[in-house]
Amino acid sequence: MAGERINSVALGAYVQDIMRAHGVDEEQVLSVSANMIWNDWVGRPNYGTARLPIQLERVQRGLLNCPCRARFEVLSSSTQCLDGDTGFGQHVAALGMRRAIELARSEGVGVVGVRNSNFFGTGAYFVHLAAEAGMLGLAVSNSVPRVAAHGGVRPVLGTNPFAFGAPRRTGRSLLVDMATSTLAGSTLREHVRTGEPLPEGLAVDREGRPLTDPHKLADGALLPFGGPKGMALGLLVEILSGVITGAGVAHGVASMYSDFTRSGNSGHFLLALDISHWMPLEAYFERLESLVMTLKSSGADGQVRLPGEIRWRNYDDNMANGLRLDGKVREQLEELARPYAIPAPW
Repeated sequence: MAGERINSVALGAYVQDIMRAHGVDEEQVLSVSANMIWNDWVGRPNYGTARLPIQLERVQRGLLNCPCRARFEVLSSSTQCLDGDTGFGQHVAALGMRRAIELARSEGVGVVGVRNSNFFGTGAYFVHLAAEAGMLGLAVSNSVPRVAAHGGVRPVLGTNPFAFGAPRRTGRSLLVDMATSTLAGSTLREHVRTGEPLPEGLAVDREGRPLTDPHKLADGALLPFGGPKGMALGLLVEILSGVITGAGVAHGVASMYSDFTRSGNSGHFLLALDISHWMPLEAYFERLESLVMTLKSSGADGQVRLPGEIRWRNYDDNMANGLRLDGKVREQLEELARPYAIPAPW
């Protein structure tokens, strides 16, 4: 069974049935399952259906609202703020990016700041929504503090992901999606799960000494990537997604896995820029593909990879052959489905 591939449509229906059975409203069922399956498609399973068990636990504890009554506030002709009503972050951020796209069609640029939200998955999903609409997209989110300031030893910033997307003629958009820390939170959890030591230089203990035992990170902190440069980007994310939106800032953001006393209170900042306000889309494609050729020709054949290229290779493989799903994730989904006699698609 470990090597068996799963039809993604069947998996999506299974996830939706599980969510409905656990009391999630239909609007969030559809948007969150689409987000999770897309992340499984592009080879980011840590942000896919693997997150369903912990998120449904938070639903049962009343920390994720179902239904979610998100509310937009108009700030100007091109900017709005969205109160996410403590809904699923994947759902709330999708509402925000789609509204930013609507605003950009008329104004050239649309910006939506989000407060009162939760974990939103990968920023790549949202910037690809913009790219599909022929727009440049930016998506950032703050998160629970795990990262020290440059020169510090205590966690004060989240891994604070930064994502940017640009459409291509092929439909395979450029996708930049990265943590502003030396290690993404999902990668850290994988180290904790397997017990594999962290490479030296990624984290420090409270005395500033290198920390390699992932289980001891609760008493230490990750470092910003690139030292002060990574800290600066992490700070940018915190200001855009936390400070100006009214969301939680620094320790005002709660851990999805270890804090069951409050909602996440994370914030997001979503921007769409309509390329057609600058030039015809075909002219943009010509210019971008010229740049892509310049990048590709700067190294030996196949050695220069574009941001997002591996995601699209995974997507094509998984769409053609079915998804591989980790055995533990299958077991967890089966456990969630068992009380409701929902049959697994494998």
